[in-house]
Amino acid sequence: MSEQEKSGTHYAVHWQEEDYYYPPAEFVGQANMTDPKVFERFSLDNFPECFKEMADLLDWDQYWHTTLDTSDAPCWKWFVGGKLNASYNCVDRHLAKFKNKTAIHFVPEPENEPIMHMTYQELYRRVNETAAVLRDFCGLKAGDRVTLHLPMTPELPITMLACARLGVIHSQVFAGFSGQACGERIWDSESRVLITMDGYYRNGKLLDHKSIGDTAVDVAAKLGQQVDKVLVWQRYPGKYSSSASMIEGRDYFMNDLLKTYARTYVKPVSMPAEGILFLMYTSGSTGRPKGVQHSIGGYLSYVAYMSKVIQDIHPEDVYWCMADIGWITGHSFIVYGPLAIAASTVIYEGVPTYPDAGRVWRIAEELDVNIFHTSPTAIRQLRKAGPDEPAKYNYKFKHMTTVGEPIEPEVWKWYYNVVGKGKAAIVDTWWQTETGGFLCSTVPALAPMKPGSAGPGVPGIHPVIFDDEGNEIPAGSGKAGNICIRNPWPGLMQTIWKDRDRYVSTYFGKYNKNPESKDWRDWPYMAGDAAVMAADGYVRILGRVDDVINVAGHRLGTKEIESAALTVEEVAEAAVIAAKDEIKGTVPDLYVSLKPGYEPSQELVAKISGAVATVVGKIARPNKVYIVPDMPKTRSGKIMRRILASISNRTDVGDVTSLSNPEVVEHIRKQVQG
Repeated sequence: MSEQEKSGTHYAVHWQEEDYYYPPAEFVGQANMTDPKVFERFSLDNFPECFKEMADLLDWDQYWHTTLDTSDAPCWKWFVGGKLNASYNCVDRHLAKFKNKTAIHFVPEPENEPIMHMTYQELYRRVNETAAVLRDFCGLKAGDRVTLHLPMTPELPITMLACARLGVIHSQVFAGFSGQACGERIWDSESRVLITMDGYYRNGKLLDHKSIGDTAVDVAAKLGQQVDKVLVWQRYPGKYSSSASMIEGRDYFMNDLLKTYARTYVKPVSMPAEGILFLMYTSGSTGRPKGVQHSIGGYLSYVAYMSKVIQDIHPEDVYWCMADIGWITGHSFIVYGPLAIAASTVIYEGVPTYPDAGRVWRIAEELDVNIFHTSPTAIRQLRKAGPDEPAKYNYKFKHMTTVGEPIEPEVWKWYYNVVGKGKAAIVDTWWQTETGGFLCSTVPALAPMKPGSAGPGVPGIHPVIFDDEGNEIPAGSGKAGNICIRNPWPGLMQTIWKDRDRYVSTYFGKYNKNPESKDWRDWPYMAGDAAVMAADGYVRILGRVDDVINVAGHRLGTKEIESAALTVEEVAEAAVIAAKDEIKGTVPDLYVSLKPGYEPSQELVAKISGAVATVVGKIARPNKVYIVPDMPKTRSGKIMRRILASISNRTDVGDVTSLSNPEVVEHIRKQVQG
């Protein structure tokens, strides 16, 4: 069985191509990009100078002299010699025209709390005051790293933009991650300051968040990284919403510190384009999380362009991306991209179905949202919880995005017909933490939509599908392979923080023929996703080819989950596989075998599940934990995860005769399937 078949990608060839859906004339008439020549301008013949079109959306303190520097291939440097500041580009430059316009609509989860509308002028004031605290109280300067462990409240973008103003590199850890996971990221990024919040709402409960930060600081200290200061934003200023005590000399309330710096102006630090804007940790196929490092000039120009051309955001639109800022989607398409082009961006604190399935559509109606951006998992959840709810509310979307995982054609059609009322253009986008912004999608006014297909490469992106030997698989052949991008682009990560070798081997190692080459043509970027390209160039993504599970659009490393299970004393071996799930797409099923002398029990199942939630975070809690007598293994002792995946997904396990213990397969099958 080939690697592609093991990863489930061979299902692709049986899928039917769907019909085209065309964008409404009303949408095309107002769109930001209606010029079909855009693809000509961004052809490989015009590479790399074509990317000037993206960079020209920004204000530069100093223009660049080299669009693309390939001297340290494949660590590309964009707009070299250029200088700018990301905070200035997202806030200050809009004041002349838009100071009284809403920059952020903050929707608290409790419906009895009013929606907060923060103007660009107020955002400017708050970013400056926060930057003053970071600079003058914490002593932070350009190049320092700060870990943020903040939930979905305005304090998160304010803190990010305050860091960017100083050239300080922020590393935001998803609020749902555990203290252990946060502590490891503090250690890896060498942060001396942690910025957190006392509590936030999720599913009707005010969660105690500060205590998780305390654990993170302890974990970082054990690994050798000392945190000097913990800054705590208060969910309710002046009131403390955590049971964890504040530690004298280390913990400080931001709300108190800010009083000292009221109305302070902090001059934006002019940073080199190839300086680092942020680190975003993503799960890898080995245990240690990867600090994906994004640049200032390249990344910001890319997400600004994608927000304008693919998201079609105009300054007068109300735009709501329902992702979490703790993931790359939120960085690129709640904060940096939309604010760079003077959007009004919505931040919602809580769960889409709280207190009921109508919540999202009530928010859309109240704020008159006209661009809506969410994941297939959220769409499946909303469809299941309230399939008829959208019809009850009077909102009108002109444009809808889907992101984070492939969307099934049936779910796409519900999104189009019911949520979009048949009147919105949909962009089904494919991209990754590492890529900064979209790679494949239709330009909404230029190309028709096709349910289940992300679409062709966006302007400036040239996808290709290779087989394992590096031969190009022609479009329309119906065969799946590894999707790669032929060329570099400004949104691509610069490297993995402190691990260049891992960056090169993970993303370029497979198809690079000459490690010494400085020619970008020799370095196709390998995404690690399997895909099939239709005759029209539209790409359908089929899932990961490595040991990463995409749960509800969140990438979780199987090694991280397995390592967490192995922290339980009774567990000898652990294997995680991706099980299909009608809501989340895939969920982790965890198989464990025990050390001699221990017996399976429900208590032990709960203990193992709890260990994963504690070490990695609740998002990674296994769907099912199966305690099995032994793992199916090759003669060399390798656990055959594909067999476990077949059992969980009720597909044919194939030939097991070459295993060292073939009899265990039937035992596990009966245990799981009954």
